[in-house]
Amino acid sequence: MPDVVTVAGLVTLSTPRLLLRPWRVSDLAACAAMNADSEVMRHFPSTLTRAASDQLVERIQAHINQYGFGLWVLEIPGEIPFAGYVGLLQVAFDAHFTPAVEIGWRLARPAWDRGFATEAAQRILHYAFTELHLKQVVSFTVPANNRSQAVMRRLGMHTRARDNFEHPRLPAGDPLRVHLLYRLQRAEWLAGQVA
Repeated sequence: MPDVVTVAGLVTLSTPRLLLRPWRVSDLAACAAMNADSEVMRHFPSTLTRAASDQLVERIQAHINQYGFGLWVLEIPGEIPFAGYVGLLQVAFDAHFTPAVEIGWRLARPAWDRGFATEAAQRILHYAFTELHLKQVVSFTVPANNRSQAVMRRLGMHTRARDNFEHPRLPAGDPLRVHLLYRLQRAEWLAGQVA
C-alpha cells in the first residue's frame, strides 16, 4: 500500500491514480457544483445551495478535527482537482447498528464509471483497519442506489434483509427513508487481503 503522509496534522492517502487529501478553500466552489447536480444527488432528499454545501464542508472539517479522520477530498492528479469526497464518518444517529463508523463517497459526474470510488474506498478501508484498528465498517444507501451498492459489494461488504432500517432523519413515508445496511468486519477484510 502507498505511504501515509501527514500534513498539518491531517493524513493524506494515495494510490497509483488517486490522492485523498485535506480540504482547501479552493474546493468549495467545485463541491457546491457537485452538490447542486440533480443526478449526483438523485438518492438524497434534495440538491444543496452554495450556502448549504459550504455548511456541509464545515461539518466535515469539524468531524476531522474531532476524530482525526473524515471525508477526504478525492483528487485525480493532473486531471480533476476536485473529483468528490470519500471517507469515514462516525454515524451521527441512533440505529440498531450504532455506534458505528461509516464509509461513504460522493463523486462529481466527470469521475463516474472509472473505478475511482472503489479504488479510493479500498485505500480508506486499508487505513481504517490497519491504522485506526476499527473492528467493523458499515455503509448504507437506499435500495434504488445500485451504483453505490455495486461499490459496496466490490469492497467485500455484505447486506442482510434483517439489517435494513428506516433512516431516523427522514420523515415517515419519505420514499428515501428505507435504507440497506452493508457491513465489513476487520477479520473478513484481513482474510480477503491474504487471499
